[in-house]
Amino acid sequence: MSTEDRAKATAKNVEGKAQEALGEVTGDPKDKAAGKAKQAESETRHAVEDVKDNIKRAID
Repeated sequence: MSTEDRAKATAKNVEGKAQEALGEVTGDPKDKAAGKAKQAESETRHAVEDVKDNIKRAID
């Protein structure tokens, strides 16, 4: 897996957690939902990259 892709996914997760926390503090359900969506996107990116890694290992 590309280190750059993993870093981007991790950054998206951190961004999502921060946005969700902001929504929790301000009581804004839209911010909370957007933060959770970013975290879900991050999890998906990590899963895709894990599959790529597994395929590469199987080929090598």
